[in-house]
Amino acid sequence: MQDLEKQYARVFQTRDGHAVLEHMRKITIERVLGANATDNELRWMEATRAFVRQIETMITRGKQG
Repeated sequence: MQDLEKQYARVFQTRDGHAVLEHMRKITIERVLGANATDNELRWMEATRAFVRQIETMITRGKQG
């Protein structure tokens, strides 16, 4: 797993990688759903947020590794 974590860190350390990760954060983690959001919308949003957080975790581990 350590090699994969280092690969994540390398991919996302580039200018393009930073831009892509920032975009993913804006459309998931930083996005706020309104009060009228359905249960399915909330579940979908939380799943996508978890996916982006997993990528960030892999990057952090790869930098420490």
